[in-house]
Amino acid sequence: MELSRWPGGRYDEPSYTSSVAASPTADRAPATGLRDVVPAVVASTAVALPSFLIGALAVQIRGQVRFSVAILGVIVACYQLAAASASLPSTRLVRRVGVLRVLRVAPLVAALVLMVIAGLVTSWVALAAMMVVAGAASGAAQPSANLLLARRVHIRSQGLAFGIKQSAIPLAGLLSGLAVPAIALTLGWRWAFWLAAVLAVAAALVVPTKGSVEPDAERGTGGPEDSYEARAPLVVLAIGFGVALAAASSLGAFLVPAGVAAGLGRGTAGLVAALGAATALAVRVLAGFQADRRGRAHFPVVAMLIGIGAVGFALLAVGSGLHSPAVFVPGAVLAYGVGWGWNGLFNFAVVRTHAAAPARATATTQTGGRLGNVVGPLLLGVLASSLGYQVAWAVAVGEALLGAALILLGRKLLRAALAGTVLSAASRVDAQVPG
Repeated sequence: MELSRWPGGRYDEPSYTSSVAASPTADRAPATGLRDVVPAVVASTAVALPSFLIGALAVQIRGQVRFSVAILGVIVACYQLAAASASLPSTRLVRRVGVLRVLRVAPLVAALVLMVIAGLVTSWVALAAMMVVAGAASGAAQPSANLLLARRVHIRSQGLAFGIKQSAIPLAGLLSGLAVPAIALTLGWRWAFWLAAVLAVAAALVVPTKGSVEPDAERGTGGPEDSYEARAPLVVLAIGFGVALAAASSLGAFLVPAGVAAGLGRGTAGLVAALGAATALAVRVLAGFQADRRGRAHFPVVAMLIGIGAVGFALLAVGSGLHSPAVFVPGAVLAYGVGWGWNGLFNFAVVRTHAAAPARATATTQTGGRLGNVVGPLLLGVLASSLGYQVAWAVAVGEALLGAALILLGRKLLRAALAGTVLSAASRVDAQVPG
């Protein structure tokens, strides 16, 4: 385990660089890792499409499938709860069947869900059931994609790789937002789901068959880093991740309906959601690119981005209360683009601090994030339907700030835990030195 100038030196985050170097694929991986990023991106985008389409097209869907704003929160929460339940068990599935097989099958499951919704669903209960299936596919795909990047992309390019991979989420939001004026308002919302199903099948075909891209399964290297698992700090980070995502994940489900309630037209609200998603995509890639060059302080940057997003949520609250699109639109771009633009950087920081077992570590934090994704839409849906969007977005401000504080606390605990591990390892070495 290498710890450069620790503590108080160049690196503010602990880094298990020896375990990465010990991976038989890490040093041979190309500096760009483009061929490994592509399957991670397309699979992650495909499995996210069902949830984002439900949110973006909710106004149109509710014309045929009757449900309230609160029920919309329940439907999205079903997706996230299933994903949370599948995240940790999926790490065993990956070891058994392989990363690429999981990344091929998950988009096919999402395609099946999209086709069933497009052709058969007529009740919100059936819609929620389909979201459970789609969520399970997403829960399996995310840790698989993280392991692929951690094992196959060179460490000097992993920040950018994770930024690009996490851009799959806002890319799904971008496509869903554009679907409102382009398809839902012209051909009907069901056609948007049919087209998304075709894209999901295409995503599965892009993922290569088992070959040189397949990473080695997670395994230890025999050093002290393998016996060390920062469980308590990782749990705190997972909780902070979940609380922050409770605010951010509500955007995909409620931004378009909230925009319509604030005075935007349906097509314009969809375009605003697309603009916010495009901004989030750019922020995630840029944050990853900068992380590779910064080499430190990743978690504080995550907390800063969440804090900026909190300002956007405050503007959404004011814009909703005043029914002012002029305030709502910049708030939407800021909350969506910056307040949800930190996920890739967060996953990268977790991988860098738990490089001996990146899939297990990110599955743990992903579970916290998914649970936040469950609570967030449920809470916002109840608040919006009973007290209005102004109160709902104000609560999102508090969630974002609390999440940022918990992530900083988790980083502090992680630094302390790793410092103790280093001192303990040094003591064992000293005890073995004769004389």
